[in-house]
Amino acid sequence: MQVAFLPHCVSFGGDACKQYDSFIPGYPMSDAIQGFSELELAAPLAKAVSELGYESPLPIQAACIPPLLAGRDVVGLAQTGTGKTAAFALPLLSNIDVKNKKPQVLVLTPTRELANQVAEAFQSYGRHLSGFHVLPIYGGQRYSFQFSQLQRGPHVIVGTPGRIQDHLNRRTLDLSEIKTIVLDEADEMLRMGFIDEVEAIMSHAPDERQMALFSATMPPQIQRIARRYLQNPVEIRIEAKTITADKIEQTYMVVPNAMKFEALARLLETESYDGILIFTRTRLATTELAAKLAARGFDAGPLNGEMTQVARERTI
Repeated sequence: MQVAFLPHCVSFGGDACKQYDSFIPGYPMSDAIQGFSELELAAPLAKAVSELGYESPLPIQAACIPPLLAGRDVVGLAQTGTGKTAAFALPLLSNIDVKNKKPQVLVLTPTRELANQVAEAFQSYGRHLSGFHVLPIYGGQRYSFQFSQLQRGPHVIVGTPGRIQDHLNRRTLDLSEIKTIVLDEADEMLRMGFIDEVEAIMSHAPDERQMALFSATMPPQIQRIARRYLQNPVEIRIEAKTITADKIEQTYMVVPNAMKFEALARLLETESYDGILIFTRTRLATTELAAKLAARGFDAGPLNGEMTQVARERTI
């Protein structure tokens, strides 16, 4: 039996249902926007979007880009996989002053995997911004590397709350000229216990700054942060309906976290398949789980974006 592991991903099928709790008069409604050319992105960003093959903006992109371009605060309720990274990265990059070598955008994410993913998206979208520099910061990276990169003057910093707060305490990171702060997957940061760090980081930022908060859910603590730090935000909800092919049978098992691996191993021992794909939450988990199953005698291998192309092809 062969088993491959990939980082967790979510895709949405069908038509998205859009609800706008608040929208600004004079902005084009997202269902009337047919192409990115209508969103008035800066020329270098429009060029990058075209090269990437983006044609029509996704619902959250059409809804978020105009108010963010205009400097408004935004609250977006959207699941992972709805296109929210482009929804905030494109308008914020359009407003970047590349001549100013101090951080102007700070994106806080709950995990280093997401920090890298968001940073890569900023780099891709900003490919035609001459001199643009984005820096991911998270625990596990060498401090010496982060110190040297911070001295280069990144325009955008994407990081996890713990390491960002650490740099603020060391005075190696200056947020005095931050124009926008983005809280990405705010409910996950709450679940992981980062809310105190998030609020401490906010105290280092200028009072006059733009904010965007994205979350799949809106628990009371996230609502409190939104009320405290966001000024008259545009509120956007993107609800996606998932569609499953008729030939796919879906089942699930409710298992305590401590018994998850044993349940998985039992399942693999009793079922007969030509091959199995197992999705994990992080890249690190792909290698850890593959090693544990290999120790049980399964022909298992990891598959993630940090592996070389040769290694990925070998797994496949």
